[in-house]
Amino acid sequence: MKYVCISCNAEITPREHATRFLCPNCGKVEIVRCEKCRKLSNPYKCPECGFEGP
Repeated sequence: MKYVCISCNAEITPREHATRFLCPNCGKVEIVRCEKCRKLSNPYKCPECGFEGP
């Protein structure tokens, strides 16, 4: 399965230190963030409930 960063739409490589977690607000959507966006604290938005996080 291919994972894509929700912040920058970059494909996650197998060796990358990305993170995956359920939306902290609704818990329905898995949020995937690449290493770069995590380090830069780029914002993301849940497509289900609109929750925005760093």
